[in-house]
Amino acid sequence: MVDAEHAWYFCLKHHAAEQGKTCRGADRMGPYPDKATAERALEIARQRTEQADEKDRAWADDED
Repeated sequence: MVDAEHAWYFCLKHHAAEQGKTCRGADRMGPYPDKATAERALEIARQRTEQADEKDRAWADDED
């Protein structure tokens, strides 16, 4: 488990990885275990969304 106070976050306001809860929660993605992962936050979110969309399409196709 990542210690939330020392973990890394991606700040949507500053478009940067930041350590600790420096920006308000609505502007943060995370926590992430390290800076490199936090820097990839948008890519990770995009991949997860694509995977969820694919599952939704497969489910919808099964319903037809």
